[in-house]
Amino acid sequence: MHDIFEKIAFATPALCIVFLQLVLGTPQQARAAGSKPWYETCLVGMEVGPTGAQFGNDPNDLGYAAQFNGRDIVHQCADIGSEYIVIWARDGEYAYYDSTLMPKCPGLGQRDVLRETVEEAAKYEMPVIAYCVLQYGSYTLKQHPEYGMRDHEGKPINLLCFNSGYRDYLKDLVVEMLEYHIDGFHLDMVDQGFGPPHGCWCNHCKELFKKTYGMDMPSGVTWDEGWDKMLQFRYDTSARLEKDLRAHIHQLDPAVTVDFNYHGYPPFSWEVGQRPVQHAVIGDFVTGETGIWGFSALGVSLTSQFLAATHPGAVFQVAMQRGVRMYHDQTCRPVPDLRWELMTLLAHGTRVTVVDKTPYDGALDPVTYDRMKTIFAEAHAKQDHFGQKPIQDVGLYYSSRSRDWYGRQDPPKYQMAFSGAHKALVYEHFPLGIVLDENVTLARLKQFPVVLLANTTILSDREVDLFKTYVTQGGNLVVTGQTGLYDQMGHLRERSSLQELIGAKLVRTLDTVDNHFAFAEVDPHVAKLAQNIRLDWPFLVKGPAAVYEATNARTVGELYKPHRTVRQQKGVEGNDWPMSADAPVGPAILINTVGKGKVITLAGSPDYATASEHRISEARFVLRNVVRFLDPAPRIEIEAPRHVEAIITDDAEARRLRVHFLAYQAPPATTPPKNRPYVLPSLIADLPLYRAAITLRCPFKRVTALNPTTEIRIDGNRLRLLVEDIHDVVVIDY
Repeated sequence: MHDIFEKIAFATPALCIVFLQLVLGTPQQARAAGSKPWYETCLVGMEVGPTGAQFGNDPNDLGYAAQFNGRDIVHQCADIGSEYIVIWARDGEYAYYDSTLMPKCPGLGQRDVLRETVEEAAKYEMPVIAYCVLQYGSYTLKQHPEYGMRDHEGKPINLLCFNSGYRDYLKDLVVEMLEYHIDGFHLDMVDQGFGPPHGCWCNHCKELFKKTYGMDMPSGVTWDEGWDKMLQFRYDTSARLEKDLRAHIHQLDPAVTVDFNYHGYPPFSWEVGQRPVQHAVIGDFVTGETGIWGFSALGVSLTSQFLAATHPGAVFQVAMQRGVRMYHDQTCRPVPDLRWELMTLLAHGTRVTVVDKTPYDGALDPVTYDRMKTIFAEAHAKQDHFGQKPIQDVGLYYSSRSRDWYGRQDPPKYQMAFSGAHKALVYEHFPLGIVLDENVTLARLKQFPVVLLANTTILSDREVDLFKTYVTQGGNLVVTGQTGLYDQMGHLRERSSLQELIGAKLVRTLDTVDNHFAFAEVDPHVAKLAQNIRLDWPFLVKGPAAVYEATNARTVGELYKPHRTVRQQKGVEGNDWPMSADAPVGPAILINTVGKGKVITLAGSPDYATASEHRISEARFVLRNVVRFLDPAPRIEIEAPRHVEAIITDDAEARRLRVHFLAYQAPPATTPPKNRPYVLPSLIADLPLYRAAITLRCPFKRVTALNPTTEIRIDGNRLRLLVEDIHDVVVIDY
């Protein structure tokens, strides 16, 4: 397809896209008429629904969703190139079809939106997926208080218990919707709350817990062996509901797909009642959601990479929204901003649903659909360039056990390091993938030249054995912060579980986070570890740290503890604000050779620092230097500005590499008067102009760019680029 772009003499990529869509036909015409399920053949679609009944939960409010019309939605979605529709069928207050279990939205009158949608979509051969909320069913809870959760004191929680009769109620509910001959279900909010109180102590749960474990439930959040069982019970409760509903639906109609909106990935934690892998593999495919509003700009990529890791090689889907702030506003972002998010997701191999929350009356916003038409046209025109196998040089490890038992009720305590490591690797243009503790294997580890354990405090014996084998057979391991220093219950160990690998003994952990690194003298053989960092300067590496005494390892640099004022030592002044470096307490970096591989231990947490509010560049440079030291000559290396993300894929059969460049271009943000330093970035409204370079360490035959405006200059094995767009793809035939 890139050859076609080269031959079109238009000035902008957008015109090229329109031309291609005219040549290739509509998505419905282009989709193969095979037996594959819709989610394997569809790239982009829309979810359309009212704003969660937040306006219209008074039965006298007849204006709410009165214009919410399935036929209009289908016509509009077909026009913009949406390949499927997720239509709002049931929320916490209303059904949007003729239900016997739920009141229908009063503003609909005699109309049935689900029926309208299914009948009209059949004319376009467009799959219809019924959206159905599981948790936060406020109407159901009022009608059936016996379905409600209870805290450890027996007080009602405004949530529904998945071990109660509510499960049978949901089965009856999906039967109603199946009668409409829908193509699938999108079952949302399979959570047990996103904050306290945690857990359910209703009679159903008490009886099932005792039957399962032979003991009574713990008396609250106790963080002991009883709570360990309670966490497992909560996870199994959510999984049991999902499996039960999916089996029930498939028994009635095996062709109907089932997916659950998944919350097992960062920044969500144990509170939700989901584990990263356990709850991602139950549906026919996994669906998550993303957006700057809740996940940060790099969270868009992290969500995709995380979901991909839950079931490597399987189809996964991510939902994004059209609003400026969050789902429940009726704004619409500029086209460049929407393009950036959609193209980032697609470049990572994601199938994408765009969520449209309609205005109060349920009518469709014409500006939104004009903009959706533009970005969907681009997605279809570039479709052949998505979905190839990613090149991943670094495996970033995620530990659900560390999330639960080290992070406990302060999840960022663990997840800051993980998120910061991801941020640092993306900024430095290292291609990476996520490795999850629940499904890790030696074969999975061996896919990566380097594996990074970002403050992975808790490691099981099985994990330690896997890492030993991985390194001994030639892998490279990076260990940061207090990795391996806590036992399975989140208690500090006397001895590191990785002592043999890191080649050092644990002396103590620091109870401070404002710690520093310095490299006064660096041996020329390891000088790259201090590249772009001034020697003899102690610089802040905010995050957990540990003091080690080397046994077999070689040491580089020094770890400094922070200064403490007299008032701080007396306990009358806080330590929230970082202080300057005081004195060295141990090595900053340890390098140990084990078998054919190497282990580099960072006694501090440059990953945590990179995600913190004190994210100096030098902390990120340390991680970059360590990774490049261990993997000095990758097959392909990218140089680009920090605001440009590079995603590399390889189609080995066609012998074709692709480098996706995604540029986040936004003016500086201002600090709000409240919730400081809580700041959302500005919207992207302009096309960026930047230079980049690709270094290839393999022969290649031909290089082209999708956008005709991109300039490419070949200098030996180095490609120099000038790019002016949100997204471009450099195609390298080898």
